[in-house]
Amino acid sequence: MFEKLLSFSRHNKMALLMLIDTLLLPLALWSAVVLRLGGSWDPKLNPYLWIFVVPPIWVIPIFIKLGLYRAVVKYLDDKIVYTVFYGVTLAVLVLTAVIVMSRIGPFPRSSIIIFWVFAMAYIGGSRFLLRGLVRRIDAVDSPREHVIIYGAGRAGVQLMLALQAGREYRPMAFVDDNPGLWRHTFRGIAVHAPAELPALLRDTAARLILLALPSVSRSRQREILEGLESLRVPIKRLPGMSDLVSGEVRVEELKEVDIEDLLGREPVPPRQELMSANIEGRVVMVTGAGGSIGSELVRQIVRCAPRRVVLFEISEFALYAIDRELAERVPAVERVALLGSVTDFDRLCQVMRSFEVDTVYHAAAYKHVPMVEHNPVAGILNNAFGTDTAARAAEECAVSTFVLISTDKAVRPTNVMGATKRLAELTLQMRHARSSGTRFVMVRFGNVLGSSGSVVPLFKHQIKHGGPVTVTHADITRYFMTIPEAAQLVIQAGAMGEGGDVFVLDMGQPVRIADLARRMIHLSGLEVKDEAHAHGDIEIRYSGLRPGEKLYEELLIGDNVSSTDHPRIMRAQEYHLGAEELKSLMDRLRAACDALDAREAFALMQEVVHEFNAGSQTEDWVARQLACHEAQADG
Repeated sequence: MFEKLLSFSRHNKMALLMLIDTLLLPLALWSAVVLRLGGSWDPKLNPYLWIFVVPPIWVIPIFIKLGLYRAVVKYLDDKIVYTVFYGVTLAVLVLTAVIVMSRIGPFPRSSIIIFWVFAMAYIGGSRFLLRGLVRRIDAVDSPREHVIIYGAGRAGVQLMLALQAGREYRPMAFVDDNPGLWRHTFRGIAVHAPAELPALLRDTAARLILLALPSVSRSRQREILEGLESLRVPIKRLPGMSDLVSGEVRVEELKEVDIEDLLGREPVPPRQELMSANIEGRVVMVTGAGGSIGSELVRQIVRCAPRRVVLFEISEFALYAIDRELAERVPAVERVALLGSVTDFDRLCQVMRSFEVDTVYHAAAYKHVPMVEHNPVAGILNNAFGTDTAARAAEECAVSTFVLISTDKAVRPTNVMGATKRLAELTLQMRHARSSGTRFVMVRFGNVLGSSGSVVPLFKHQIKHGGPVTVTHADITRYFMTIPEAAQLVIQAGAMGEGGDVFVLDMGQPVRIADLARRMIHLSGLEVKDEAHAHGDIEIRYSGLRPGEKLYEELLIGDNVSSTDHPRIMRAQEYHLGAEELKSLMDRLRAACDALDAREAFALMQEVVHEFNAGSQTEDWVARQLACHEAQADG
């Protein structure tokens, strides 16, 4: 029966509530009079029975005006009491006036006060009774997952109210670090100490912890997550308050815990004067604009009021995706989406001249270490010669600033990708040394979270599909940074450079990849399967170092580094080659690549990049790599 009532239209439900009130109001008045008369009836009231049926005539319009019938029963909160209070009080005043003006002498005047109490109880109680029935029916129709909310502040209470009104989660308890809140209750939900979490999970059968800590620092969030890791319970968090205010997400749309929450790195607000220096009012070109780094650079650039943004990308789909995103988010910013390769000098010159480019951010590169290791010629042509070609075009077209996005793998590289990026740095240093009209700046940093080459998306995919999670070595460590922070620091470093500078970013503390994998498994509510936990859920499998892979990454070749005005940006002073020496080596390397002579190209890379130490692997490995390269060249 109730299920059929829930299927009524909104207008029918409003009419039903009015009908209920039409019955309850006379009942409340009759109850008040009978109670006042001690349970008996005064026959003198028989001529005035009409007074018991007329209250709805004026009360219902009062309730309509106060909006009582516009409230959705399922989502009623305690504020409904105030609405009923005002409505019933006005109704009692009208009733008093009617009785006085009608000179109904036998009517006991004190029963008017009793009527006020009964009307409040009947009208208000009916609403809460209906709300309970509706929510009970919802709970039966769609059983909800029991959850515990970590954080009993304003955000936590708002989350609880939203979840109670929804159909997916049932909040069972609060947990908060503030002892002053312990044992307090909000809408029947008690606040507990974090130490009680294991018992709460057992007693409430909760299978999820929701973080409602939007104002807590990143380092404190990391501490909380580390404390929750041993519980082996999935954890989600409340969306950012800016997203909630903008309407982009709802409070019910909980997010997975981001990997940056696990690292605990506090963001440093960007300095606006540095962000705008090379961008505001200028024509800015981004090569590789559709990639993970390039696209984030574009997103940061359009916030700094450029005159025009030129998106240069070899991948048609990637170019289409970032162009469409900008069209939706910042339609007022003029943009030009162009397909092309950074190895095409004529195309680059045509673009830079036609659109009067002032600043170039060169993000186009092959970054995946194993792929470049097995395709060395393609990597050398795109990363090293592509950078040199783009830089030559920038000089030819009088571009003011050229910023290269480099990598920590360029420091004492043990792989072709790192060597090509170091060679790219050398070509820019050489151009600056011979007094170029273009200011060349290089920015070197480590892994960025969520980029195309990051392990984080891979681990998430492997965990989602039941594992195993593959880690190359138990002791391998990497630096990590979020993509937005990396893009902001690149732009700021580009504004600080005087020419020929190699900037390195403060990447924080290195992270053991095996620990990262283990923590991601635990915070997904799963157990690592190993010797100590034979019945665990996800195995971590060590696959061995990949070709050219280091155990530890570095950011500096030497020790000659100086600080800058920015706390997260340092300036490195490193060697560079003379123009004639580098040109000779580059010419020979280009000839080897054109001939697809992988062995010669590999040997020349070791000659031009002095610290390229492929021998840090075994000689056996080097022989196998050269044989692989030769086979590809022959093919």
